[in-house]
Amino acid sequence: MTGASARAILQALLAGEEAPAALADLAKGALRHKLPELQQALEGRVGPHQRFLLPIQLAHLDGLEALIEQVSAEIDARLSPMVDEVRRLDAIPGVGRATAEALLAEVGPDWTRFPSSGQLAAWAGLTPGQDESAGKRRSGRTRKGNRTLRSILVEAANAAARKRNSYLAAQFRRIAARRGKKKAAVAVAHSILVIAYHLLTRGTEYENLGANYFDERNRSRVERRLTHRLEQLGYRVVLEPKAA
Repeated sequence: MTGASARAILQALLAGEEAPAALADLAKGALRHKLPELQQALEGRVGPHQRFLLPIQLAHLDGLEALIEQVSAEIDARLSPMVDEVRRLDAIPGVGRATAEALLAEVGPDWTRFPSSGQLAAWAGLTPGQDESAGKRRSGRTRKGNRTLRSILVEAANAAARKRNSYLAAQFRRIAARRGKKKAAVAVAHSILVIAYHLLTRGTEYENLGANYFDERNRSRVERRLTHRLEQLGYRVVLEPKAA
């Protein structure tokens, strides 16, 4: 309801326009590809009580947007000494500017106070817990840690999983196939935090290892596995490398 198309339609409704075709024609961008469905959705009428409430609700949204802009400006001012750190974190797939700002807010400007990335991950609650008895591992649940930081990183991990041609997306798919999407998200969240730690403590830039990283690293294992599967289906497999 906060999009440009929705606001234009609501303003037209308040001005007295009720024809579905005229209202739908106010749609912008990709929504114009769905004009018949939009016209059908706009069938109906606006009662007096709705005309009374709509301006109040829109004014409330405008007020919230103004407050968000005010807070964002304050965040930008406070993070102005850390522009380079924000830029480096923003380069990680799944980590946008807002996530980078949140990471710096939770961990602080000096990440070297953690002697290692493992200790930072433990503080964030992204390392497996230890529950072992008589030599048997009973649970691998992560520690509680900083719940805010953990949720930020898991959200970033799910966003990274949708990035094409990235190492983190390949890692997510690889783990999700064996252990499920939730555990894959936690594992990728751990990787993002480790990457962020090294970027900020070593002053390096992010380099994407690529979506084929695991296949290239385990080339012989992948060849054996796929050859075996094809042979089980009744094929005789001969591997011949392509010319350079």
